[in-house]
Amino acid sequence: MSEQDNISRRKFLGATAAAAAFTIVPRHVLGGPGYTAPSDKLNIACVGVNGKGQSDIQSVSTENIVALCDVDDDRIAKTLREDGVKTPQLLKAAKYRDFRVMLEKEKGIDAITVSTPDHAHAIIAMTAMKMGKHVFVQKPLTHTIHEARALAKAARETGVVTQMGNQGHASEGARLINEWIADGAIGDVTEVHAWTNRPVWPQGTDRPETLPSVPPTLDWNLWLGPMPWRPYHPAYHPFSWRGWLDFGTGTIGDMGAHLVDQPFWALDLGAPSSVEASSTELKKETYPSSSIVRYQFPARGKKPPVRLTWYDSGLRPSRPEELEPGRRMGDGDGGVMYCGTKGKLMHGTYADSPRLIPETRMQEYKRPAKTIPRSPGIHQEWIEAIKSGKKSTTDFSYASALTEMMLLGNVALRAGKENVILQWDSAAMRITNLESANEYLHMPYREGWSL
Repeated sequence: MSEQDNISRRKFLGATAAAAAFTIVPRHVLGGPGYTAPSDKLNIACVGVNGKGQSDIQSVSTENIVALCDVDDDRIAKTLREDGVKTPQLLKAAKYRDFRVMLEKEKGIDAITVSTPDHAHAIIAMTAMKMGKHVFVQKPLTHTIHEARALAKAARETGVVTQMGNQGHASEGARLINEWIADGAIGDVTEVHAWTNRPVWPQGTDRPETLPSVPPTLDWNLWLGPMPWRPYHPAYHPFSWRGWLDFGTGTIGDMGAHLVDQPFWALDLGAPSSVEASSTELKKETYPSSSIVRYQFPARGKKPPVRLTWYDSGLRPSRPEELEPGRRMGDGDGGVMYCGTKGKLMHGTYADSPRLIPETRMQEYKRPAKTIPRSPGIHQEWIEAIKSGKKSTTDFSYASALTEMMLLGNVALRAGKENVILQWDSAAMRITNLESANEYLHMPYREGWSL
């Protein structure tokens, strides 16, 4: 949207507001059932437009997509080829490489989505929030614990509407899990196990030695953003950045926002008191190829302490005796198992198909009334919250705490060689019994980048 268009939009809104004082015509009369007036639509800019960004764009395309931003022109072109026909407004959207230039030039932007590699999330979101833009950020919220705290603080101070993109949180299954546990279906939960088949990208490797040319469509320096300079290689962009310490948050950062989210929410876990980890060989620049992380959470009011164990790379807990022969644990990608004083509950990666086990227990269980409001979807929930002024369910106050808890697992992995159970002081944001581990709470930015 040009500056002239934006001025015209403001004049139009002012004129229609004045006219409304004299004549009020129901909108459904003007546009038919379900009609949304152009003035009621948000102007949204999307940063990171292919891969997950492509689905994020489609999920907010009920609004006005006014700008697309990606450091790789080929990623924008690919999205336009695949989605431009069914979503013509994308073809008209302004195109940018640098989100800072976009935010400066496109004065009419109301909100942005951020679907970039993890290392760029915090800086993009912070820049937008300081300019009064509402922000949707794909999971995990940030690259470091320090960034998670900073975004939560900025969200409180700016008052913008925020949301993290972990779609399982909006599901029916997520709500059932909360309601059943609150109903006492399995008694007091004292133990949780979460497992995944990820990573499906390389980890436990060294930096590549070859030096291929940077594709002409890619601004490599801008892709690196706040991270130290290194030569371009397809081992990083466009997909395998998740396994690199400088760019991703490994398996627990990628999948924990789904798997760990459910017990974190249903059990009101908050900050852990301690965390420890074991893994395969830890390389200098990548996360290990497989790991196990153990969190200890203190009692919360009448709720007992909880021990949560994370497994990746196909590792998983022992099969429970209650599970019938031939039944799969979780789903094909992973799952979560809650162990309570009166039984066990299990579900799939995205809170799919929650069931008490054995199935006879599920059949006998009288389900409680539905007490948690149902969600229209993680994206639509954010849009409706912006328009209504209500709170979204994974806003940065919640998402930052969940992200912090997950990323403590990565801190423990990197400090694992010390063979220490890390004691965490959440209020002070410090590891209290291993000072050297505190360096992993944040990664310093290179010159020219800051929050």
